[in-house]
Formats: sequence, structure tokens, C-alpha cells
Amino acid sequence: MAETMVNGVAVPFLPARGVEGFKEQRLPGAPGGQEFEKVLQEKLKELKFSKHAQDRLESRQITLNEADMSHLQRAVDRADEKGAKDSLVLLRDMAFIVSIKNRTVVTAMEGSRLRDNVFTNIDSAVIAE
Repeated sequence: MAETMVNGVAVPFLPARGVEGFKEQRLPGAPGGQEFEKVLQEKLKELKFSKHAQDRLESRQITLNEADMSHLQRAVDRADEKGAKDSLVLLRDMAFIVSIKNRTVVTAMEGSRLRDNVFTNIDSAVIAE
């Protein structure tokens, strides 16, 4: 029995509906794959919170609204444009240590804990607006 070719691959059977439907399938890298790349790049730019930062937000009862997240995101973008690696981001009465390269908030603290603190292992500070 002769083998049937489907998309350049020899198959030992003939699909019940024939092979014509297979030719219409879009191949990887065809138009439309650019949409995936766009979504991927947007997701990679989103700010993440480490487990430690999430624990600190919860234990210190820090809540961030959409505006706060937007300001924080813009501050990280600005630090990234300047080549920063690890930044202190000040937002209202809150402070965040952010790994700019990983776009990850490493820790967070609120107003009462900011006094008498020394921030180490940072190369920049950004005041978020």
C-alpha cells in the first residue's frame, strides 16, 4: 500500500475526509504568530511580586490600587531606561525595592517602617508620581 503525504510527512493511513483539509492549516511562523510575540513581550514587561514581597504586603497591610500599580510600573520603566539594576522606588508613603532586570518587586514597606532605615544593594532611587 502506498503511503500518503500530509504536509510533507508520510502517513500510513488516509484520513476519512481526505488530506485536503490539512493543507489549509496555518504553519508555525505564518502571519498571526506576530500576535503571540506581542502578547509575550507585554507579559514580560509586567511587574511581578516575589513571594517575600507578597508576604510583606500582606503582613504590613499594604494595598495597591490600579493607579499605584501604574505609577510603580512607570517608575520601573524609567529606571530601566537609565540602566538601573536594583532600585528603591518611593510611592506616596511606601517604598519598594525592585529588581529592574527581572521586573520584580523584591520587598515593600510602608511609612512607619521607612524611618531610620538604610537601603543597601541598590544603584538608584526613583520617586514615583
